[in-house]
Amino acid sequence: MHHGLPIKQFLMLWIIVLSSALTISALFPFIYFMVRDFHIAKREEDIGFYAGFIGASYMLGRALTSIMWGIIADRYGRKPVIIIGTASVVVFNTLFGLSTNFWMAISMRFLLGTLHGLLGPIKAYACEVVNEEYQALGLSAVSTAWGTGLIVGPALGGFLAQPAEKFPAIFSSGSIFGRFPYFLPCLTISLFALIVAIACVWIPETLHTHNSERIKSQVSFDAPECASLGSSDRADMKEGSVTTSKESLIKNWPLMSSIIVYCVFSLHDMAYTEIFSLWAESPKRLGGLSYSTQDVGVVLAISGLGLLVFQSSLYPLVEKIIGPILVSRIAGILSIPLLTSYHYIAMLSGITLSIALNIASLLKNILSISIVTGLFILQNRAVEQHQRGAANGIATMLMSLGKAAGPAGGGILFSWSEKRQDADFLPGDQMVFFILNIIELVGVLMTFQPFLVQRRQ
Repeated sequence: MHHGLPIKQFLMLWIIVLSSALTISALFPFIYFMVRDFHIAKREEDIGFYAGFIGASYMLGRALTSIMWGIIADRYGRKPVIIIGTASVVVFNTLFGLSTNFWMAISMRFLLGTLHGLLGPIKAYACEVVNEEYQALGLSAVSTAWGTGLIVGPALGGFLAQPAEKFPAIFSSGSIFGRFPYFLPCLTISLFALIVAIACVWIPETLHTHNSERIKSQVSFDAPECASLGSSDRADMKEGSVTTSKESLIKNWPLMSSIIVYCVFSLHDMAYTEIFSLWAESPKRLGGLSYSTQDVGVVLAISGLGLLVFQSSLYPLVEKIIGPILVSRIAGILSIPLLTSYHYIAMLSGITLSIALNIASLLKNILSISIVTGLFILQNRAVEQHQRGAANGIATMLMSLGKAAGPAGGGILFSWSEKRQDADFLPGDQMVFFILNIIELVGVLMTFQPFLVQRRQ
């Protein structure tokens, strides 16, 4: 392998991960209108109920197959998993944009999730495709690309949805983009993924670069710190520790407690993500903001940008000073009054509404990422180096289940609350933010001992 900064490898990793991340969040700005156009919801208040299941189906598919793809990546190589994952975007994301009814939309997202197993293996690939000194950089290329995708995705989804309404001079209502108003953002992402999938044919396979079977089977999951697996560690590992590792991981309370808390916050975050778009786009008379897809796309893009800046500059400093548990706990506590304010933000209008909403959304996302990053650090400190891959495998599976339950639960909750506009106790959207806060509070309480225990170093 050549020396000097491996720019080509970083760029390649970045582009592969970006094409994956774009598909995850691009639908949030337009899902409300897409479900409305399917005419499956009897009343406007029921739209959120159905939208939640479309949001959840991708995560459910991913939860069911993430471990299988890890095993395939170990047995047959990282490259086939990367190519299949990228190609699945081309096919199923395009078909999702052409969905004519609710069941087609939900099954296309589910199939995309099941075949899209490259999240774990790409991290292993990032560690293997560069020299040891650049592994940490390789992994940060993966996470920045991921972050970028989660910003650019909603922006694309928001700006390119319903093009015949927004740009009538370019797209006529009789054209395919007029008949399928949500096809353009999906097509754009799929074309990008197609170029990436073709380019992946020429990327190097890295599976053979590992001399030890043991390492391969573990790194391929979701190891954020495989960078530290140096050659000396590999030599030290004994074959026998594999069988006991699974049992001892389940009994390892510092690990399991941090994973459980992580799942509670993941559930909250996904429910919030789903609810935010539904709430912003639902009509004012139902307590929403009557926003367009474009408005929501802008808010999500601004929040995401601020998030990237915070994550790369401020978070590491804060974490060093007060430690990961305290970061997660304080961020969780601050989220509660912040979410409570959303109901009152909806009463504003014009520029004050825009400013308040953007500040609130940015703060909420910063607090969420701080919680999750803190717990991620704890998970990795809770296990010996050679168990990190397996530990992250367990965490990814459980987290994906939490992320699948989040949008479905969030959509159901949102629809139910919209039907309670005149209730005495927490009418309308107040109930939504109240229940989100309860979940957040449960998470915060779980960060205290005796539940969350840090491993004695």
